[in-house]
Amino acid sequence: MTLPALILFGAFLLKLPALWRNRQDILLRAVCGLLLVAGLVFLLASVPTIAAINRISGVPNLAAPVVYSVLSAFSGACVVLIIIWRGGTTEQTRRAALLCVLAYGVVIVALYVLFALGDAPVERLRDLDTYYANTPFIREMIILYLLAHTVAAVVMTALCRRWSRRVTGVLRAGLTLIVGGYILNLCYDAAKFAAIGARWAGHDWDHLSTHVAQRLASVSALLIGAGFILPLVAQRIAIGWRTAVRYRRLRSLAQELAGPTGQGMPGVAIGTWASLELRLTRREAAIHDGIIGLRPYFDDTVHHDVREGALALGHPPDEALILADTAMIAAAGRARVADPGRTALAEGKESVQPSTRADDLVRMSLALRRSPLVHEACRRAAACRRAIPHE
Repeated sequence: MTLPALILFGAFLLKLPALWRNRQDILLRAVCGLLLVAGLVFLLASVPTIAAINRISGVPNLAAPVVYSVLSAFSGACVVLIIIWRGGTTEQTRRAALLCVLAYGVVIVALYVLFALGDAPVERLRDLDTYYANTPFIREMIILYLLAHTVAAVVMTALCRRWSRRVTGVLRAGLTLIVGGYILNLCYDAAKFAAIGARWAGHDWDHLSTHVAQRLASVSALLIGAGFILPLVAQRIAIGWRTAVRYRRLRSLAQELAGPTGQGMPGVAIGTWASLELRLTRREAAIHDGIIGLRPYFDDTVHHDVREGALALGHPPDEALILADTAMIAAAGRARVADPGRTALAEGKESVQPSTRADDLVRMSLALRRSPLVHEACRRAAACRRAIPHE
């Protein structure tokens, strides 16, 4: 098995668990289909595999329609993926993708029918296209697969080039690679057509098909594969980075709610090898539960004083509110340590409730580390509790 085939099949296997969990994700299905078919292209188009197919089947050149059909399937899969990737999951997108699948399905069936009708008794491992360029039905089979390949290349080049003008960043880089790959595909088709046309005219330009076209195909496949994979990998890395940053930034708030004994913030135990996404979800859920547990200790006075102090220092209203919420939570945590077991507000009334929006929790966690107002409010709250005589 060739190295590119191993890489593509490995990527497909890595995607299988996600596909199993999200079987309704049409984009993920298209990506997995493309990886599988691309791996088959590299596997079946190698000379040893072609010889093995012919030998095992006992039919000379049976590998030709097999390879051509897989190439056609790859062309169709690329068009389907770009349609879905660009258009989302709308009904119009689904119809366009289905139409593309049906069209290339018809082409694949026609390839086998034409091969069955033709006569290709002499095995050709490298130059079948030009050797049988004048053979009835085999000639049509060759032209059909090249036309299907050319149509896909033209469509992909036009779609990706138009789309790349409206996007930036990694997506634009990926689309540029795809455009470059399909321009080379068009050069591949031109070399094949030129070699076949030369045969029809009685000339020998076979080197265009057997050498030039094959090198173009190898480079174009790498560019196209990189173009599809780069944005997806970059997106995954970006999501992982944002998850890691968010998880780290919530640490201060999580530790504050846990208290000095670590018992103030309940949470569901997770395994050692749990994903970062699961750890983040667990931390956010535990923070929500910890805030709920502090409600009997919330002090409106702390909230009001810090908010007014922040506004007086020129903080925007939303930032002042975050600082007030943070100070109230921190003061409540210290009050719980001094008076554990409280189940209702001492005043018997509802207190101000802090925000529990995901972004606000991150801002509170950062304020715990950085805000002098929060630190001063906690110091004053602790001093007041020490001044109260114990019964």
